Amino acid sequence: MRSTADLIESYLLEQMKVGRAGVIEVQRGELAERFSCVPSQINYVIATRFTLEKGYVVESKRGGGGYIRIKRIAAEHINKIEQLVQKVGARIPQKEAEDIVWRLESDEMLSEREADIMRMALARDVLGLPLPERDEIRARVLCAMLSAVFVHQVEK
Repeated sequence: MRSTADLIESYLLEQMKVGRAGVIEVQRGELAERFSCVPSQINYVIATRFTLEKGYVVESKRGGGGYIRIKRIAAEHINKIEQLVQKVGARIPQKEAEDIVWRLESDEMLSEREADIMRMALARDVLGLPLPERDEIRARVLCAMLSAVFVHQVEK
């Protein structure tokens, strides 16, 4: 017999086939109700079965009108994102983060506007935390922004 997690995963994969171009948007509460489970089980399925390594990027918005958006991305884009995420690591100093952004901008993988926004968001005075927390947060923010940019490029 299949587990609830397997059923949820199957349902989401089926919805992705029916949905628009490998993207689905679901509400955690509705899924929990549909499968008679707690919302944290939905979180578990999404966190473990819809990972970047498996070819998915997940965005979520919590709250009353919240949603979970799952996007399927092509292997070549996953490789780019994974390589950059590995380069960034668990923490990254501002200079190294700026170097990555500069390289992507010079290779025309980022627009000037995207690069400027990224540099601003990664600045030490904006993050305003002591080391090493600042470099850890910078790494997480940079990885999230890189994922968002590459996923957006895939959708074009």
